[in-house]
Amino acid sequence: MKTVAIIYHSRQGHTQFIAQQIQTGILRHKNMKADLLNTEDIINSPEILIQYDGLIWGSPTYLGSVSSKLKQLMDATGPLWKKQSFKGKLAAGFTVSSLPAGDKQSTLISIFTFCMQHGMLWVGNPIMPEQHQGIPYTQAANRLGSWSGLMAQTEHGSNADGFDEGDIKTAQQFGENFALTLNAYQGI
Repeated sequence: MKTVAIIYHSRQGHTQFIAQQIQTGILRHKNMKADLLNTEDIINSPEILIQYDGLIWGSPTYLGSVSSKLKQLMDATGPLWKKQSFKGKLAAGFTVSSLPAGDKQSTLISIFTFCMQHGMLWVGNPIMPEQHQGIPYTQAANRLGSWSGLMAQTEHGSNADGFDEGDIKTAQQFGENFALTLNAYQGI
């Protein structure tokens, strides 16, 4: 059994909803366990993350970066960095904003850099944008065209589940790809 922690901060529920969709994709593989972990619940005990084989980090994009709560958790892992406790674990990242661009790429780069400093191995987003195959934009997987991680977008003030079908599909496929990669990974 392989284990994945989906670590996220979600102020209005949007990032949590996408985390749940990623979890759905991971759990399509019978030998997988995926736990949703809110940053606020583990900020004082980041060492619990050591037990997982894979770590997927998620944050809304706030002013071009991760939320302060996720950054606080990242900073709390300093003692784990000194021991290289996450070295060799698979990692990935996702983010949500209310605008199609919203500087989400810089949020993913922040998460990527953090994971690289910990010696983790990054799993990107290999899902081809489906709108190029004639699928309507709102229904297309990876409609935002991100390969470095998962990006999702919802309108400002929408319900937590107020995402286009394409973003929901992308999140589930992203989870499936992470599970497949983790299953194939032999470690270092």
